[in-house]
Amino acid sequence: MLLLYLALQEKFFDITNQTTLNEFVFLELVTTPLLNTLLFLVFAVIYLMTLAFNLTIIVIVKLDLHLHTPMYFFLSYLAVVEILYTTTTVPKMLANFLQENKTISFNGCFTQMFFFVNFGSIECVLLAVMAYDRYVAICSPLHYSVIMNRQVCLRLAAVSVFIAFINGLVQAVFTSRLPFCKNTTINHFICDIPPLLKLSCSDTRLNEFFVYLLGGFVIVGSFVLTLISYAYIVTTILKIRTSKGRRKAFSTCTSHLTVVSIFFGTLTYTYVRPASNYSLDDDKVVFIIYSTVTPLLNPFIYSFRNRDIQGAFRRVFKNIIQV
Repeated sequence: MLLLYLALQEKFFDITNQTTLNEFVFLELVTTPLLNTLLFLVFAVIYLMTLAFNLTIIVIVKLDLHLHTPMYFFLSYLAVVEILYTTTTVPKMLANFLQENKTISFNGCFTQMFFFVNFGSIECVLLAVMAYDRYVAICSPLHYSVIMNRQVCLRLAAVSVFIAFINGLVQAVFTSRLPFCKNTTINHFICDIPPLLKLSCSDTRLNEFFVYLLGGFVIVGSFVLTLISYAYIVTTILKIRTSKGRRKAFSTCTSHLTVVSIFFGTLTYTYVRPASNYSLDDDKVVFIIYSTVTPLLNPFIYSFRNRDIQGAFRRVFKNIIQV
């Protein structure tokens, strides 16, 4: 597929006329030093809180034997992905708030794009896997430990990494092959696909096709699988005779549905729509939601409101004090 793309691109674009490009420049968000400092402090606090909360989840799940189950394995895996996801973009964004020279090298730009798309894709697939885990737990509770054994969990995690790696690599390579001429100013916080497609001085329809093909496969595919899982879950829950049982079953799913709605909604708005409808100013706002706000909220939505996590936190904290 990659060779086919490069051959087609050589046909459509005269790359020999491309100006040698060493770096991109990020568009300044605000021009007032005070506002830059304020934004730096706000996003620095959000980033540090994201690291602290997600690391807390990882440590608690690791230390408490009661949480060594598939559900909490995937929650801790999600916490690791959230840390890597935000670390790919936020530190550079923070540096740009304080630096006059808001540049990034050509190789650095597409390396950032690769990891950003990669970790975002892992989260997409992981959310679908977590929906499947809830499906098995609610629809086949007697066979849950057999179906969702350790080997299956590790394989599902490996599948998410493989799919994400392919998507991140293809998107970064395809975009880096575009010709960028005199204008090298990126109207965004990071090296994302839509602003770089806007920046190219060539026909980007072929790139857009691959964005829709692979991005749609990962985002829409994961979302559809999640919806299918929850269709079966809701059908099973409605068959429960007692209202208390139905509430308990629904309570295990509402947190996941909240995260799915926010994350897939913002990603779909950014990547699965025609390029003619792109608004980079709107995309920057949406980017803040799925790249910084969501990783901060996930520990609260998923874990800190969970009684098992609360109990585990008390046990771990008590053991630390006793030591």
